[in-house]
Amino acid sequence: MDGKRFVRVFKQGGLSSDMEIWMDRVTGVHYLYRQNGYSGGLTVLVDRDGKPVIGGPEEWE
Repeated sequence: MDGKRFVRVFKQGGLSSDMEIWMDRVTGVHYLYRQNGYSGGLTVLVDRDGKPVIGGPEEWE
């Protein structure tokens, strides 16, 4: 591991709005980060059963 605990696995955005999915490399849990202008928020991604979305090394950048 290169020392980074979190890696971005997805990015979509425009001029003032971004949406990113970040993965914790230790737990595999995915988080959604949404930015719009000067505000933003972070939340855990869940599947249809309400469990956290978990990924692995194949999703690292």
